[in-house]
Amino acid sequence: MEPYFYKEMASPTGPLRLIATATHLVGVQWRTDEKYVRDAHFFKDMANPLPLEAERQLNDYFEGKLKAFTLPVMLTGSDFQKKVWELLAGIPFGKTISYGEMAKRVGDIKTVRAVGGALNKNPIPIIVPCHRVIGADGKMIGFGGGLQRKIYLLNLENPKPQLDLW
Repeated sequence: MEPYFYKEMASPTGPLRLIATATHLVGVQWRTDEKYVRDAHFFKDMANPLPLEAERQLNDYFEGKLKAFTLPVMLTGSDFQKKVWELLAGIPFGKTISYGEMAKRVGDIKTVRAVGGALNKNPIPIIVPCHRVIGADGKMIGFGGGLQRKIYLLNLENPKPQLDLW
């Protein structure tokens, strides 16, 4: 198994752990995440270039200077999850989409719950922007990092977030 390295950073949404292999970012976790405590096999490496670059880009994002991340990411999950996450990566900064529309774009409106489950399992939130998926009525529903964080991220990108299909 390839070793994972991590770096911790402060953010306006709470402390984050940035996890990477030698070549790809594989995780962004809030300290409150259950996984954060369990993943003790990671090696802390404050000098690894990839988590350092992720931290730089995230800081620029939080300061309103960055609208698109350019980090090599590796998403590990089922084929369905990967399909959902790839669609997420295409949602532009400041735009939103409904869970139902995501399900349609995945190929079947009946997969709305499965789409929600895949979003909840997104290992690289913020960078793979699952916060940009909202309820069909514009309500802020569902977010693995908590609704307050989702609202913060959406307001950071667009002070008047609404359902705005891209």
